[in-house]
Amino acid sequence: MRSVKESLWRLNTDYIDLLWVHAWDGWTPTEEIMKGLEDLISRGVVHYIGISDTPAWIVSQANTLAQLRGWNQFVGLQIEYSLIQRTVEAELLPMAKAFGMTVTPWAPLGGGVLTGKYLKGDGGRLPESSARLGARATQIATKVVELAAHLGVTPGQLAINWTRQHKGQSIIPIVGATKVHQLEDVLGCLTFEIPTEVVKQLNEASQVELPFPQKFLNEPGVLDVLYGGVKNKMSDSR
Repeated sequence: MRSVKESLWRLNTDYIDLLWVHAWDGWTPTEEIMKGLEDLISRGVVHYIGISDTPAWIVSQANTLAQLRGWNQFVGLQIEYSLIQRTVEAELLPMAKAFGMTVTPWAPLGGGVLTGKYLKGDGGRLPESSARLGARATQIATKVVELAAHLGVTPGQLAINWTRQHKGQSIIPIVGATKVHQLEDVLGCLTFEIPTEVVKQLNEASQVELPFPQKFLNEPGVLDVLYGGVKNKMSDSR
């Protein structure tokens, strides 16, 4: 309550369009958080709520609780997501799709790694010990640079578009620019779509192993048992 009051004063406004819970503290009860957010919405000082950097089971619990109580649900999910950070595909992205939440990924360029600048030896804000500069990330960035050159676009544009282009799901990457040319480069991603074959190559270069139970549920033998051998003939209308 105090945070919102102070934000309204600093912003010189009467309301906040979208209020983000920045990260889950692991301590405050879910019901208490959701009730506080509902009070802010009922007072008209907040219109919509989003949540960032929180486990999928917590977000599901919060939104289900809100549904049952007739409260407002989280409509936005903010997570790290890029070609070098795809673990969110196991739980968080499917959950967001099920609840109709818009996803706003941060670090879609992996802290600049996917622009290829670190491959050229250019400096940046990432320390040498960062996992984003590891062997796997470097291999992925190399592939992005190669495919971008083939398409005649910049590596950053290709990486951003890969994050954006998920059919049936609303994804709006958060981009940070300190210079005009960086913003212009990012906006160039809106001028093209990635060909299917290139998407396939990017997916293969950056694939991650699914955890249990996702990996188990996608094994051929399990799919055969679950769907009676007709899984390939079925289409998901959701």
